[in-house]
Amino acid sequence: MSTVDFSSAPLPEPLQCGRFKLTFERPLVMGILNVTPDSFSDGGKYTLRDDALRQAEQMVRDGAQIIDIGGESTRPGAPPVPLDEELERVLPLIEALRGANVPLSVDTCKPEVMRHALSAGADLINDIWGFRMPGAIDAVRDSACGLCVMHMLGEPQTMQLGEPHYEDVVSEVRDFLEERVETLQQAGIARARISVDPGFGFGKAVVEHNYALLAQLRETAPRAASPYPILAGMSRKSMIGAVVGRPAPERVAGSVAAAVCAAERGAAIVRVHDVAQTVDALKVWATLRDAANVSGAHGA
Repeated sequence: MSTVDFSSAPLPEPLQCGRFKLTFERPLVMGILNVTPDSFSDGGKYTLRDDALRQAEQMVRDGAQIIDIGGESTRPGAPPVPLDEELERVLPLIEALRGANVPLSVDTCKPEVMRHALSAGADLINDIWGFRMPGAIDAVRDSACGLCVMHMLGEPQTMQLGEPHYEDVVSEVRDFLEERVETLQQAGIARARISVDPGFGFGKAVVEHNYALLAQLRETAPRAASPYPILAGMSRKSMIGAVVGRPAPERVAGSVAAAVCAAERGAAIVRVHDVAQTVDALKVWATLRDAANVSGAHGA
């Protein structure tokens, strides 16, 4: 009978994340807080400040170790949001949640939003553009915030039009992330602040590319003596729907399964809508992993 070797891969490097230093003995759960009217799964549910705060507080009670606040939808075809509108959605939540004692991440590609979010107390900037926008690197360079660098082919308005094409999706994603990580470090940003995301659903064929990336998740990260933390964000996305045949709100079980698969393949952070279910599943997975490691050590 074959078994999973849980002990063969080294742990990711700790991540300097604003007020926090994150370590990854177990994958961390990042709860998604979309304060947008048009996000693909929960758009419009948390546009009111009090509703958003209650949801954030519930996610923390459910075990979320990071809260990711998004003021602009990045679903395929989503229109851009004016700067002032995004700031009005995001900044009050950062200020209100500073006492929650978890890192606050802001999902944005706008340098001005990055600057204001960091001034308000954000701990991590999660950028689908990989800090390629003019001014983005300057906006984060002199802070202590963590950075999540994501791969995206195209842009949200057009990335799923036609058929995304790669010769080798895993190596091309890794090459992109390696270039971005090198650029950030050459700009003076410490490696300890950088995490990476292969960008599930962002300019990838729904099944072919996304599941190749999941199957080889460790190989999507930049090559290094010790691993960069990998963030995996698949929750309720079309890659889940294509397999389970359910609309976004009914993809909870499939999303939890994907999170566990990502953990098994080296994810340091999983970004999810369904925090309680994912936390429970990862507790079971981690208990199995730890038991397997103890048994392996005794048998060595």
